[in-house]
Amino acid sequence: MAKPSHALPETLRRALVVSCQPVPGGPFDNIEGVVAFARAAETAGAKGLRIEGERNVAAVVKVSALPVVGLVKRDLEKSPVRITPFPEDVEALADAGAAIIAVDATVRSRPAPVAALIAAIHRRGLLAMADISTVEEASAAIAAGADIVATTMSGYTGDNLPPVSPDIDLVRDCVRLGHPVFAEGRYNSPALARAAIDAGAAAVVVGSAITRPEHITGWFRDAVDAASAAGRTALAFDIGGTKTLAALVRGPEILDRRMIATPRNPADPQWLDEIAGLAGDWAGGFDAAMAVVTGLAMDGCWSALNPDILAVPDNYPLARLLSERLGVATDMVNDAQAAAWGEYRYGAGRGRDIVFITVSSGVGGGVVANGTLMRGSRGLAGSLGQIRRLAGDDAVRFEASASGFGMATAARALGREMDAREIFQVARHGGEWAERIIADAADEMASGLATIQALIDPDLIVIGGGVGLVDDFRDRLRRAFDAYPPVLVPEIVKAELGPDAGIIGGADLATGDRIVDQPVILIRP
Repeated sequence: MAKPSHALPETLRRALVVSCQPVPGGPFDNIEGVVAFARAAETAGAKGLRIEGERNVAAVVKVSALPVVGLVKRDLEKSPVRITPFPEDVEALADAGAAIIAVDATVRSRPAPVAALIAAIHRRGLLAMADISTVEEASAAIAAGADIVATTMSGYTGDNLPPVSPDIDLVRDCVRLGHPVFAEGRYNSPALARAAIDAGAAAVVVGSAITRPEHITGWFRDAVDAASAAGRTALAFDIGGTKTLAALVRGPEILDRRMIATPRNPADPQWLDEIAGLAGDWAGGFDAAMAVVTGLAMDGCWSALNPDILAVPDNYPLARLLSERLGVATDMVNDAQAAAWGEYRYGAGRGRDIVFITVSSGVGGGVVANGTLMRGSRGLAGSLGQIRRLAGDDAVRFEASASGFGMATAARALGREMDAREIFQVARHGGEWAERIIADAADEMASGLATIQALIDPDLIVIGGGVGLVDDFRDRLRRAFDAYPPVLVPEIVKAELGPDAGIIGGADLATGDRIVDQPVILIRP
């Protein structure tokens, strides 16, 4: 029979394919369970099915009109290839009624060449799907005759654990090769499925999020457990440029608090002993600890963003050093990011996608989206104050003008030694120069927030910090948005937790970690 020419049925273009592959050994791991999942998927509007095993394929074909992507999985001693490794597997799937046959097309030791498997599929007049992990493998599979490439194997062919997110970049790269691409692997939410189609995929294959109730139940169980953990007590340290606060926190309630000065060099072991000593008589009364710090916090290490505030050595292992002194697991988080989480959990941004901006001596921020605190690969997520802009020939940090420090600098340039609090007082009594400084800072802040609205598009922006909590500043900020098109004007609300947002958010992260609406379960393909 003639080889088809990429004859993907129109019904499988911009389509959902449901992978009905139960957990091995689970209660649905039988022909009846697979058939039930297939019928449910068809009833709900799926356009194709991915089915493992020739007996399951034959049973599904009898009850469903949808095209079936068939495969056989084998655990081989001498090859890591599991998906349809032998020509006889191809024959069995063809006899069972599969319309498309999937084969592992990765560049690894294998019992049969990819080209031989594809040729066997084409001899039966069926479409050949190549499950690949790289665009190079996709190109090679197409050269060998594959009609469809699927990103099924992305993240599963190396020695490291697979990533938690799907490989949408691989989808885009494969689409450029000109053959139909099926996006598969870790597409466990509607938003991710849509992103795959938007990237050019002909279809998106979804499995565990639909047909593995054991995993879905686990996701909800973890979310409930995380919520329950919010009732636990945590020790949180808020380490700022001038003072360090230790607090015992349960949920949104601060049970007790103590404070000492922060030294210029926070790497002093004696100071670490002092702050651990603040919690001495609380020992046994908390389950975990969190250090909330100004600057970068990544993997338990602390680095300065602005050494003028605190001279922190790069990658200072603060979490480990505190854990050794406290005897409990200790983590760390940037102060503005912790405050963002606090406002999301218990404050003005409850349950919504928010950007939190703290405007005080400097400017910091944090982002919570889809129930997750965004920290970024370098711990910078939300750091609005660190954005540079050109001022003449120099690159100036955003916080150099839109902050209490920037306002004081502007006043000093006018021969007036005043901090932000004093500038606001002068403005309230009609001081035009002070009103102009506040207006300039608000205009600068409006520019930054409009940019955030365009880039992130949060439900609302929560403003906190010593300057941000001043009603006069927020009023002037709202007036500054009169010059912007409505689409760029954010909804701005005042932080409800005030200066305690960071300590409450940090404690909640220590006991409950992030709440993720759709946790990712890593499944071996």
